[in-house]
Amino acid sequence: MLRLLLLGGALGVAAEQAAPLAFTMLQLTRVYMGNSMFRGNASLNGQLSHVLEGNNVTQVLPLESPDAWARQQEVVVSYLRNFRQLVQLFHKERPTKFTQHLCCHLGCRLYPNGTAQSFYEVTLNRTAFLSFHVPNATWERRWPGDLPVATYAQEQLMKYPITTQDLQYFLNTTCVSILQTQSARTGKVSGRSRTPLVLGLVLGSLVLLGMALGIFLCTGGSC
Repeated sequence: MLRLLLLGGALGVAAEQAAPLAFTMLQLTRVYMGNSMFRGNASLNGQLSHVLEGNNVTQVLPLESPDAWARQQEVVVSYLRNFRQLVQLFHKERPTKFTQHLCCHLGCRLYPNGTAQSFYEVTLNRTAFLSFHVPNATWERRWPGDLPVATYAQEQLMKYPITTQDLQYFLNTTCVSILQTQSARTGKVSGRSRTPLVLGLVLGSLVLLGMALGIFLCTGGSC
């Protein structure tokens, strides 16, 4: 029995050590009658690092100085303001009364053997909408069936370096480098993490995503 307990404990430790480090971000956008509401968060290896609520984004972990963080907040607030203005503009042109939910989930994982995996997924009204194929820097439609909105959004996102090559670089290089600064054993957050900078970069890159999708979030999906 003692041997079994020791073996079980050893397997548990090995499984814990083999768990990948992860950096993930989640952004939820609700659009209704020309109004936009935002929620989201970022976590580094399971520790909440940032919270997005309305127009305010806060740094939960003290990863950056107050002055440096204030500059990153400006980037985030600017993105949210631009997205909100875009939604209001299209709502004035073609009002709708239904609610749309847009969710962006992205991040990367670093495994003990040094390999990494990155992802970027978008859902619309809780249904898979688009995903970013990181190795080829291409956007792929995930919506079941033929949906003109998905086709249009995919075409728009493929037009710009910021949502193709730049996004690929972020997911493959910047995101992974964050995890490489962490301890593979303890997963403790390094005081020199660049997470706040990355938060601003990612939310900034979503400006074009908002432009591509915002048209249809407030026009009923007509092309």
